[in-house]
Amino acid sequence: MSYQAPYKDMQWLVEQAYQTQQLGNLESLQDFDLDLANAIIDEANKFASGVLAPLNMVGDVEGCTFSDGQVTTPTGWKDAYAQFRDSGWIGLALPEEYGGQGLPKYIAQPVNEMWLSSNLAFVMFAALAQGGSEILLKFGSDELKARYLTQIVTGEWTVAMALTEPNAGSDLGALTTKAIPQTDGTYQIKGQKIYITYGEHDMAENIVHLVLARTPDAPAGSRGLSLFAVPKYRVNEDGSCGEFNDIRCTGIEHKTGLHGSPTCSISYGDNDACVGELIGNLNQGLMAMFVLMNEARLSCGMQGVGLSELAFQKAQQYSKERVQGAGADGQRVAIIEHPDVKRMLLNLRSESFALRSLGYQIAALIDVAEQSKDAETAQAAEKRIALLTPIFKGFATEQANELVGDAIQVYGGMGFVEETGIAQVMRDVRITTIYEGTTGIQAKDLLHRKIRMDQGRCISELMADIRDVVEKSPDSVVNQRLGQTLNQLAHVLDSMILNPSADLAQLDAVAVPFLNALGGICCAWQLAELAQQAQISKAQDEVFFGNVVALAEFYSAYKLPQAQAALTTVIEEQNGVGNYEF
Repeated sequence: MSYQAPYKDMQWLVEQAYQTQQLGNLESLQDFDLDLANAIIDEANKFASGVLAPLNMVGDVEGCTFSDGQVTTPTGWKDAYAQFRDSGWIGLALPEEYGGQGLPKYIAQPVNEMWLSSNLAFVMFAALAQGGSEILLKFGSDELKARYLTQIVTGEWTVAMALTEPNAGSDLGALTTKAIPQTDGTYQIKGQKIYITYGEHDMAENIVHLVLARTPDAPAGSRGLSLFAVPKYRVNEDGSCGEFNDIRCTGIEHKTGLHGSPTCSISYGDNDACVGELIGNLNQGLMAMFVLMNEARLSCGMQGVGLSELAFQKAQQYSKERVQGAGADGQRVAIIEHPDVKRMLLNLRSESFALRSLGYQIAALIDVAEQSKDAETAQAAEKRIALLTPIFKGFATEQANELVGDAIQVYGGMGFVEETGIAQVMRDVRITTIYEGTTGIQAKDLLHRKIRMDQGRCISELMADIRDVVEKSPDSVVNQRLGQTLNQLAHVLDSMILNPSADLAQLDAVAVPFLNALGGICCAWQLAELAQQAQISKAQDEVFFGNVVALAEFYSAYKLPQAQAALTTVIEEQNGVGNYEF
């Protein structure tokens, strides 16, 4: 089957995010209304289904090839990139002055989801371009902006994020790549990096590596990291590509999935001729890189949404075509008529719908944070984004792995056969829980930095907003279950998470169950609020809005109890993993 964007879902959820975050009140967004959003979503769907989706399996089967430091992408990749670039999709949400379209995030988010569903391996460069541009906009000097931004925003050049090293994975403080000051103000870069997405390829004429490195006199650990722009080819005064900058790809990874996306090992300065330019201030590279990493974390969450949607579409179509077993009347039926298959499809549908809504709300919050002229409103949006980001990234990707498993189960034995295409989704989705920090790292960030560090203020504000939804329809079974779960969450927060004398090792042990609980609560919150809106609009389309209500009911009965169980696990940790001797 060929991917088709869930246009009506997207259209309605974009509208809900627009209204919930009151984007119509922002002066700078007056020209970016819902009619424009719908037109762009429609156009993007044509490109996603017509150009990207047909190349998805091609990339999986062919993969990338490596020879003598050069990477060749799969058949059709280079032409598709040229179309993607020339259509202006790369700079969709980037400033017009550098060649972008300057659209708000709330419009860019559903478009990004389409790319991720239709061909995730192909579009891995997109979040890097977005995040790299934002780093340069915020931290780059005027000279750096002039040298790099237009080429990146327009897609003439791509961006690679160079963090990980052979002996330093998530522990960035252990990085050893060197940046040696030169008399002309540049730096000689020397070191090795691994797992560099699109670190080498044949689709663009230059690749700008954003490299974390340390100068000779830098403090130890992460406090001594600086960030450098290191192009594959040096940039001439007229902006053209100059001489080779001593950056060599030494190999590409042979991966479980995402075969069409080159994941590279890179060596910088083998001949002591690799030149980098400082971005921002010395020893503040990690702060700058977090701009890109936060963009990538949100993109990872949407990867989970996009692949869950793709899995649902494949499983639903197969279940309608596959005839097996008998119905109540004894006649042979398509397997979609079997209750357990319906359960699995509803699991896929309800979770992806709820997570899509959450992702769109976060995008709209980013617009508020960036565009609101009221400092208090912008700051509140920033805090909510910071709280929701690790929840969304961690929960959406973990759920995507489970949901794709359900999709394979719908296929039965055919799900284990490559020709059906669902096995590729399983392989592609697996890395999403690891990208930009594993779920455990996201969970520790959530628990310690986003909740304990501010003494629970942000999480309390979120819970108050969820309670407002519950109290609008107190007789609803959906809302009653959500209210009960909120009470359980409040108890866990007071008795353990926010307890000043809590055992930190015990908290770390239950950080992931706690994140999963919050993820389930946030999804139930989204569906409860959407169900209330659907009840109001039901007369306009009884099937669509009736299904929204049904999704909320299913989620509260089948999925929300998992959040309650996770909260119970948090409380019961006193007898948990810490007592086992390995």
